[in-house]
Amino acid sequence: MRTHYFKSNILLALFLVLTVSTKAQQTTASSDTRYSTRDERTGKERIVTDRGDKTYQLEFTDGKMTFLSVNGVSVPEEKWGDYKTMITEIQEQMKKDKEQARLDRIQAEKDREQAKLDRIQADKDREQGNRDRLQAQKDRAQADRDRMQAEKDRQQADRDRIEAEKDRQQAIKDRAQADKDREQAAKDRVQAEKDRAQAAADRKMLADLTADLVGDKLINDEDDLRMLTLSPTEMTVNGVKQSDAVHKKYQGKYSRFAKSHFSYMSDSSGKRVQIRRDN
Repeated sequence: MRTHYFKSNILLALFLVLTVSTKAQQTTASSDTRYSTRDERTGKERIVTDRGDKTYQLEFTDGKMTFLSVNGVSVPEEKWGDYKTMITEIQEQMKKDKEQARLDRIQAEKDREQAKLDRIQADKDREQGNRDRLQAQKDRAQADRDRMQAEKDRQQADRDRIEAEKDRQQAIKDRAQADKDREQAAKDRVQAEKDRAQAAADRKMLADLTADLVGDKLINDEDDLRMLTLSPTEMTVNGVKQSDAVHKKYQGKYSRFAKSHFSYMSDSSGKRVQIRRDN
């Protein structure tokens, strides 16, 4: 079962890589802007975009616009102000597209690294499976020996009956010990009840904290929370470090979590949740 679990992780990681790649392609396809090959030697970049029934061509050198044409007709520099809004929109879209591409590359690299780790673990699991099979063979051989021993044990049982009286005396002592064990078990149950109550309180506090994150617009909804850390020194939400003001607010309201290094992690499938508090 462990091997199947890590095979699923590998498939999941590969799926994420494909998803990020597809998303990047969709982002480029949905935009009207197309980029030519950038000349790193001259720093020149050309952009062609269709807006309405017009085709605009812009050229930039080291981030400064040096050329503009509309439907193939060059626009003199003194007329560029007439297209200021359109130029600004294209420049903003360029920034957004480049930033999204950067983020997609980072995520893809993380997904590839995770897939590599999963493959390594899968190899370990297969090796463990081989060892388990060898052990099973040894166990079967041992079972055969055990059956032979059982026959000897039945013979020994006759002799054991002689010792039964001694065992009954020992049983009296064992019952006394059992009474002590029951008392300890009762104490353990009381402690377990306290632990369950604390766990319920922690779950309630986490639910309240999640609701506050949604209310403060730090996440879209409770399902959007993938990772959270809260310590005496900082707070992060989905990997983003929060401001001192946000940290102080949550540190004060959720001091039980904040006084130690508290972290919450949820995997993308929503099937595994880990809550760890470092005391």
